[in-house]
Amino acid sequence: MMPKIQRRPTRLAVFIPWAQYFFLFVGVFALSYCAFVLIDRWSFQAYQTRQFERALKDSQISARADPEPTPSLPISRGDADRVRAENPPIKVLPGSTLGRIEIHSIGLTAMIMEGIDGSTLRLAVGHIPGTAIPGQHGNVGLAAHRDTFFRGLRNIHKGDEIIITTPQGSSRYIVDSTRVVEPDDIKVLAATTDNVLTLVTCYPIYLVGPAPQRFIVRAPRNS
Repeated sequence: MMPKIQRRPTRLAVFIPWAQYFFLFVGVFALSYCAFVLIDRWSFQAYQTRQFERALKDSQISARADPEPTPSLPISRGDADRVRAENPPIKVLPGSTLGRIEIHSIGLTAMIMEGIDGSTLRLAVGHIPGTAIPGQHGNVGLAAHRDTFFRGLRNIHKGDEIIITTPQGSSRYIVDSTRVVEPDDIKVLAATTDNVLTLVTCYPIYLVGPAPQRFIVRAPRNS
């Protein structure tokens, strides 16, 4: 009887088990990171919402405690221009919480922070620097990722209501139009004397991978 010849395992046979462990580790790590990002975003939004609701209550109490303001007399256009020149736009610190956006038609409620850097847009809807501050007159520009807060913009329609709430009160905007523009088309964020809200996200919204264009929602203020 001939003795059995023991064959040495090939390199491929040795590599396959290690490759399986490696890809299992990568998969677990990716899922864990996604879970961390989602939990971090949810906890941040929950905390900021509680803080914001507290600030709203405090401002309402202060408003009730203060005496009624004295009605101001009408001023001329020249005086109005002088007042605006003497009172430049308010500057806010990056990362400051500015208010809350609500679009009930697409199920969106999120806090607004100053700035559009990666860390800000990971946690909240970002206010685009250089545009009007939420609650003020002019063109208010807000941005968010197409796969997080602004995912639902693909289902928004003309006539939908958008509510922006700040410690100074709430403003209601009605969607007037949507359009797709190139990334360098910044005319949509230009200053205007009209009170309008401009939402910006990447487009196509549903595309996996880089999205080369921008989806714009325009909504004039209603009240």
